[in-house]
Order: sequence, then C-alpha cells, then structure tokens
Amino acid sequence: MDQQKTRLFLDDLVVGMPFSSGTIDITADAIRSFASQFDPQPFHLDEEAARPTLFGGLAASGWHTAALTMRLIVDSLPFDGGLIGTRCDLTWPLPTRPGDRLRAEGEIAEINPSRSKPDRGIVVMHCRTLNQDGGVVQTLTASLLVFRRPATETL
Repeated sequence: MDQQKTRLFLDDLVVGMPFSSGTIDITADAIRSFASQFDPQPFHLDEEAARPTLFGGLAASGWHTAALTMRLIVDSLPFDGGLIGTRCDLTWPLPTRPGDRLRAEGEIAEINPSRSKPDRGIVVMHCRTLNQDGGVVQTLTASLLVFRRPATETL
C-alpha cells in the first residue's frame, strides 16, 4: 500500500468520521511476557495465583491492552506525522483474557484547529477496544495533535 496516498491530515477529518481496525489475537504467553516486564502482578503472571483474585483467572494488564489498542489505532488511522497524543482517558470495563481477539473501533468526536499554529489542530477521538464477543475491554478518549495538509501538497 502506498503510504503517500493513505496519510490523513486534519483537513481530511470530519466530526463523526468512523474508523475500525484489524484484529490482534492474545495469548497467555504474551500476557505473561508483557506483565513480567511492565506489570508483574500475580493475576497477570500465573493462572493459579489469578484464580482467587477479582479476575478469577489470568488477565492482561490494562497497560498491555492499551499498548495493543495503540497498535490497532496506528494501523487504522495513518495520520501524517504520526499518532501524537496530548492527553487521554482510559477505562477497562472487562479484562483482556488469553484467547481474546481484539479490535478497535471509534470515531472522530471533535476537531479544533489551532488559532496560534495554523499548520495543526487538536482532534478528540473516542475508541472502544472489543473482544471477539463484542465485550468492551477498553474505552479511550484521546486528544491528538494532527497536522494540516501542506499548501504545496495536493490530493
């Protein structure tokens, strides 16, 4: 795919514009690997230790789910200059489990062109990360820095 043709600019976006991603499959090994590096708690590392906890079994770290979601969003919203976050609000209504197949879907909620820097703006995006059963494992509202199409560049 020609990345030059797929780049998105502030000028390409409209409020309500939907997006959806491909999928990522989650394994117990991936959950344990991420947790051992970044969130080494028993319910992320060991099935037996996780059983008597709130999760009732092995569950991915919320930060693992967030990282996977980031990958899904980057692949589905190819903003020129990258996906540059300025703030976000995350929730994890359901745990991500081994065997889950995650996908992200969402929409552009706000577009706020900068008054002081006309080459950019702030875009607010709402995103839901869903498992294979449609269960919401993460919600994300993010403010993103998005650049305008340069005047010298045409469609």
